[in-house]
Amino acid sequence: MSDNVYKITEVVGTSETSIEDAIRGAVERTAQTVRDIGWFEVIDTRGHVADGKVVHFQVTVKIGFHIHD
Repeated sequence: MSDNVYKITEVVGTSETSIEDAIRGAVERTAQTVRDIGWFEVIDTRGHVADGKVVHFQVTVKIGFHIHD
C-alpha cells in the first residue's frame, strides 16, 4: 500500500467576462508549471463595479496536486 502526499496552492484568477473564465484561467495557468493537478476549490469571489455595472471578476482558488517522489 502506498501513501500519497498532496500540496495545496492558492492563486487568484481574473476575467472581464465571467467567474467561470477567471476560474479556468487560474487553473490552466497554474497547470503550465504544476503537474498532476487533481482538484480546485473556489474560496472567494469578488468583482469590480463601474457605472453600476460589473466590469471585472476575481476569484481566489485553492488548487490541489499530487507530490511525486
